[in-house]
Amino acid sequence: QVQLVESGGGLVQAGGSLRLSCAASGGIITIIVMGWYRQAPGKQRELVARITGDGTINYADSVKGRSTISRDNAKNTVYLQMNSLKSEDTAVYYCNADVLDRSWPPTRRDYWGQGTQVTVSS
Repeated sequence: QVQLVESGGGLVQAGGSLRLSCAASGGIITIIVMGWYRQAPGKQRELVARITGDGTINYADSVKGRSTISRDNAKNTVYLQMNSLKSEDTAVYYCNADVLDRSWPPTRRDYWGQGTQVTVSS
């Protein structure tokens, strides 16, 4: 069973920085895409950034220029460095992985982490 474990959330002042990490483990053949989503109270979950295995990256317009996503394929880990944080970045951040897993037959599935709270105080 694939598991995603996130870390790095917390409380930060506006203008500050945070680095989120997400490690995937268990029953993985390959991870096709890893990414970060967020959900603020009363809002739908939205994409923050995603990165494919070959390094293709997409950012939400709201974080472009302020955030950097990176990936360590050997460790099945994805990182999100967020700078110049704003109060509107406050949300629960979820790690997502599009995985070809070791079930039989091997199956491509979407997995989610448990979420990590990021709170930006103004």
